[in-house]
Amino acid sequence: MRITTKGRYALRAVLALAASADHGKPTSIKTISEKEDISAEFLEQIFFKLRKADIIGSVRGPGGGFYFKRKLEEITLLEILEASGEGLGISPCVCGKKLCDRKPECIASKVWNELDSILRTYAGERSIADMLN
Repeated sequence: MRITTKGRYALRAVLALAASADHGKPTSIKTISEKEDISAEFLEQIFFKLRKADIIGSVRGPGGGFYFKRKLEEITLLEILEASGEGLGISPCVCGKKLCDRKPECIASKVWNELDSILRTYAGERSIADMLN
């Protein structure tokens, strides 16, 4: 499994947003960008995807920014990675990116599927609140 820069930055940005949340007040891209040393333009792309996935919302104008649409206990690592465009596929034959001619008789595919299941379970059980603690 390989998490790209986009996935790593998405997690860092979400955790920074959670840590800087002040009683539900929106946090600006600039604040998160400076705190995490991630370009504001790249964060905008990531936050666009997170908004589309209904994880975060935004408020425009002075005092605007981003906020969570649900409780931190309800948002998982798996959701964040998938919303950012990251997959958790451990192997091409598991994540469906490439069909393998050997899949019907491949013994290794069972191992990759089991490992993928364990990874998805772990990521699906880890909430933002868990990660902050």
